[in-house]
Amino acid sequence: MRQCIDDDHVLSRGDNATSVLVVGGGLAGLSAAMFLAWQGVPTVLVERRMESSPHPRAIGFTPRTMELFRAVGLGTRIPQVPAGFRLRRARVESLAGEWFEEAPSWNPAEAESPKPECSPCTGGALAQDRLEPILQERAMACGADIRRGTELVSFIQDETGVTACLRAQDGREYTLHAAYMIAADGHRSPIRESLRIARKGRGHLRTMRSVLFRAPLDAYLEKGVMQFEIDQPDLKAFLTTYADGRWVLMFSDDVVRDEAMLRTLIAQAIGRSDLDIEIITAGRWELSALIADRFASGRIFLAGDAAHTLPPSRGGYGANTGIQDTHNLAWKLAAVLSGQSASRLLDSYDAERRPTAWLRHDQIFARPDYKAQAGPTAAETPIIDDDAMEFGQLYRSNAVIGADATLPPALRPEAWAGQPGTRAPHLWVTIAGKPVSTLDLLRSRWTLLAADDRWRAAASAAGEALGIAVACVQLGVEPLPGDAVAVLVAFGLGRTGAALIRPDGVIAWRSTDSEAHPSEALIRALGIVSAATRSKAAA
Repeated sequence: MRQCIDDDHVLSRGDNATSVLVVGGGLAGLSAAMFLAWQGVPTVLVERRMESSPHPRAIGFTPRTMELFRAVGLGTRIPQVPAGFRLRRARVESLAGEWFEEAPSWNPAEAESPKPECSPCTGGALAQDRLEPILQERAMACGADIRRGTELVSFIQDETGVTACLRAQDGREYTLHAAYMIAADGHRSPIRESLRIARKGRGHLRTMRSVLFRAPLDAYLEKGVMQFEIDQPDLKAFLTTYADGRWVLMFSDDVVRDEAMLRTLIAQAIGRSDLDIEIITAGRWELSALIADRFASGRIFLAGDAAHTLPPSRGGYGANTGIQDTHNLAWKLAAVLSGQSASRLLDSYDAERRPTAWLRHDQIFARPDYKAQAGPTAAETPIIDDDAMEFGQLYRSNAVIGADATLPPALRPEAWAGQPGTRAPHLWVTIAGKPVSTLDLLRSRWTLLAADDRWRAAASAAGEALGIAVACVQLGVEPLPGDAVAVLVAFGLGRTGAALIRPDGVIAWRSTDSEAHPSEALIRALGIVSAATRSKAAA
């Protein structure tokens, strides 16, 4: 990247500044802008494209991702799949031809035993090109400045922030100064390359071609299978639907095909030539599995594909991992920018999210869909329960107390029972006569959950000492006493214990039973996990 042109068209730092600059307007970038603006952080997002990609790409969004979208007010905007839904795949000659067998799910035994409900959400089903405008609209409604048709030309960072040179669609160049920058600029990430951050992993798997088309094929979805491995002597391909009349046929090669050939192959995969087929676009894809060696460099953070590329899987680990990256980072940036937390809080982003990416990388290759590309070490990787991967991954960082190296990387939520470093468990409780998820009691703030009235005073004392507001949810008051015992059990607390939950819904610390001096204990714990800047935090 070259330096900005220093002429009359360049704006000075004082004329154009923001708290966070997000580079890249895909799912990760738009999610970052939305989560930051929702926290009240001045945010500018730049994206060189004027519109979303014509390729729908991702379509499945996990229950945890839906929880995050629900928290910012998008719960009713994104269609959810039925409870218990599993993405099913079959090997077939063609849609209209012989169906051979259904590919097993990751762990078929999981479907045989009932499990506790882990979330108020099920997964979401909406094509990426339909979701991105929703995220952009919400980000803008929260105050984010979205600049499409704007390209990052160069950047320099120093101890005060990042100065970026941007080029608008009309060719005008100007500088923008940001306290921090998020690189959500895709798997090739010029920002990551400029920072000389290397990557490791299974690497490049293959280059693929695809064709997106529209066809009346809903009748072939009646059995509940949505993905099809086409297995013919002269055609090995993958066919799937976006559930909106659009389908994509993928070829595991890098062969250029003209429209006539694409139509022939589409008809061959369908097994019929009498249907009206509309070809929308063709694409070329690089399938890879690579994790950046670090997710941060000074005041610049990598997110989404810039940080990790994970091949499409039935766990939805690619796009969902990127969205969850940005949610993890947003509250930390908000805390540091507000002056409540020291910059060392931001060290926890890499410490928490990079191991998460590696765990998901390894799980992809331990499971049936990619075992052929896994290599010999995959046999040594145990397959982790789906709900454990979704709701029970463990964070170890300076923003958590009590998550040591002896603990496993993931367990089911009920097995953790409120372990610090894990997502707070979901239960339905009653508030004002209505069922409410425990997750709805937390909502983007530090929250202390307890039954003993002494912790309410402790929350007030901690807030006053550290300058960080701590909401207290007192069990037995609201929620009602009938729910209190179940919540205490789920959080692993005795009647006099308390759990401190971070603004992202992760348990930061807990005291399982009584403390001689609750206020002192909470002030000490909150000071550590929040990296509080007030002097009493270090006491």
